[in-house]
Amino acid sequence: MAGPYTAEHPAVEPFVEEMRTEYGFNPQLVRQLLEQAERKESILEAISRPAERVRPWHEYRQIFITDKRIADGVAFWDKHAEALARAEEVYGVEPEVILAIIGVETFYGGNKGSHRVIDALTTLGFDYPPRADFFRRQLKSYLVLTREQQVDPLELTGSYAGAMGFPQFIPSSYQAYAVDFDDDGVRDIWNNPVDAIGSVANYFAEHKWQHGETVAVPAKVSGDQYSQGFTLDRGLEAKISVGELKKLGWTPETELDDATEVMAFEFDAGEHKEYWLGLNNLHVITRYNRSVMYAMVVHQLADLIREARGE
Repeated sequence: MAGPYTAEHPAVEPFVEEMRTEYGFNPQLVRQLLEQAERKESILEAISRPAERVRPWHEYRQIFITDKRIADGVAFWDKHAEALARAEEVYGVEPEVILAIIGVETFYGGNKGSHRVIDALTTLGFDYPPRADFFRRQLKSYLVLTREQQVDPLELTGSYAGAMGFPQFIPSSYQAYAVDFDDDGVRDIWNNPVDAIGSVANYFAEHKWQHGETVAVPAKVSGDQYSQGFTLDRGLEAKISVGELKKLGWTPETELDDATEVMAFEFDAGEHKEYWLGLNNLHVITRYNRSVMYAMVVHQLADLIREARGE
């Protein structure tokens, strides 16, 4: 159904005024853009059931860890080896990590999303109360970046949440982290894989990725107190020292200093449970997507791509 975002919608005029006062947009231009946006029920349905929340780990992992995704990652590496090597040199982020992000997000650019970004952001910003403020801010960022890049805001497509291009950056991430990695004067994450590679690397560098450092290690548990060590029950920012975990019955399968602060979590692997300790770099991946399952699948895919390429 087209055209729901007219002045009759209670969120429209306040938004128009904010774009005028904050960014100097012509009010009539903003109204015209909103009138051409479409409310999409499919978007509202999709945001209510993300895969990380409804699938156990062993099913979620099977979606992303496939022979084809690994092989296509190797092929993408071969094709863009120079840009990946330069990104590692400039930003200190390994090629396989960049590849795993792009591989999980869009299958190396093969599935960048089919929703018009303006439809996604207006639908969620004006008709999804749980996160309306966030998505209205993203809509503001989107209109600003399309003005800066001289792109038609009605043309760009992306995910149901308004994420765009090879790396699926939301508009505010584009503004903060996208780079012109091939020096052609445009930060093009939609059609330019070189800019996408540099932009992902810059994102990770800005979030304190540590080159060459361990991402996660498996662990064994024993006794009846180990579950007190789970940090994810208290959120992704919660950490606990390896020494404290050992007292609760955790044994890392790779030696770690007792003072090291880690995330501790349990996965449903089907017929058994898996226990993992996540270090700084795993936490950095969760800054890209606030899910430890997402972070682990990126980490594991990265390792498999590197191994398949013989690195």
